[in-house]
Amino acid sequence: MHLMAPPPATRSESWRNVYLLMQLRWIAVIGQLVTIVGVAQLFAVRLPLGPLLLAPLFLIVLNFTIAGVLARRTSFPQPELFSALLIDVGVLTWQLYHSGGATNPFTFLFLLQIVIGAVILEKQWSWAIAAIASLAVFALTFVYIPLELPAEHLDNPFGLYLLGSLFCFILTAVLLVVFVIRLDRNRRDSTSALAELQQQAAEEDHIIRMGLLASGAAHELGTPLSLLSVVLGDWARLPRIADDPELSEDLTAMRTELERCKTIVGGILMSAGEMRGVNPAVTTVRAFFEDLLAEWDARREGELRFLDEIGEDIVIVADPGLRQVIGNVIDNAQEVSPELVVLALERRGEDIIVTVTDRGPGFTPEMLARVGQPYSSTKGRPGGGLGLFLVVNVVRKLGGQVQVANLEAGGARVRLTLPLAALAYTKDDTP
Repeated sequence: MHLMAPPPATRSESWRNVYLLMQLRWIAVIGQLVTIVGVAQLFAVRLPLGPLLLAPLFLIVLNFTIAGVLARRTSFPQPELFSALLIDVGVLTWQLYHSGGATNPFTFLFLLQIVIGAVILEKQWSWAIAAIASLAVFALTFVYIPLELPAEHLDNPFGLYLLGSLFCFILTAVLLVVFVIRLDRNRRDSTSALAELQQQAAEEDHIIRMGLLASGAAHELGTPLSLLSVVLGDWARLPRIADDPELSEDLTAMRTELERCKTIVGGILMSAGEMRGVNPAVTTVRAFFEDLLAEWDARREGELRFLDEIGEDIVIVADPGLRQVIGNVIDNAQEVSPELVVLALERRGEDIIVTVTDRGPGFTPEMLARVGQPYSSTKGRPGGGLGLFLVVNVVRKLGGQVQVANLEAGGARVRLTLPLAALAYTKDDTP
């Protein structure tokens, strides 16, 4: 029985263990009810139904409570795991006390609790569960309420015990297999999640090194670019150049491109710092993208088609890092599809969806399998593949995700999902 969706891979191993204990508890509830009904109806054994039915009722209430806790928590410390298992030991002790104590073959279910404790708990806690379960069996050997057997079983009570032992063995075997399989899956998921975190840490370290290199290069380029700007300004005032329209036009173009280089260098320095600068610019989603498109149209040929499906505009803090990321995606699309690139903007719930599609050759299968890894590129030049690598990591820093796919009709699609919470304007962003 499931009260909630299966645990996602982002949950901790302790969270999954509590979830698994809850599932095993549901199996126990069903098994207890079936056993009580079967013993009472098939073997005509008089059972104290009140105390025995109280146990599964308590487990049902406990599972509903734990389901609510699981929805709010992401991990559980060892003492809480120990307490959860201790409750199960206590419930089993209560039921056995009212149904024959150690003469009840279901006493062997304590071994299941010990095995679970040994697997999910640390050494000291697992020994504590084993000790408590052993004490419970010791106490039930001498203190219990005997079962009232019908007359036909009084001459051969051991036969009834063997039948109970057989059922207990099958139940224990099934529960152990279910538990071990699920626990192995939990550990594999945790190992996979740990590997992803290690990969992310390595990628972020790579980004930091590239950021430091870019920042240093930008600082070094600042001086010669400033010198060139001064020299070109002096040249513009020379009579020989001022009187020659062709030279004046060339000089103007050079100064325009020089200013663009200085802007790029400034953007590198800004992006090398925090994602939100010292003086963040407050704008709207629509204005942010219209400004980005205007900049792109001014320096690129071909058509950039903009599909605005954002609906009501939203105030955000303009992020230079995000501007560069989206510009990088557009530039990559334009390189393979110079005649047309489509930029679609829409809102889905609390996310902004930015989709860039092109009519190029699409991504190779190898590229699709390595999206977001550095130096993974189809362009065949040294250092290629950093653009998409930076896109994936910057978007991930903002709490979003990047999806890359090929279109059936040809071309490729890059979709950026950006949470509004990472872009929304707050009073703390006021300059």
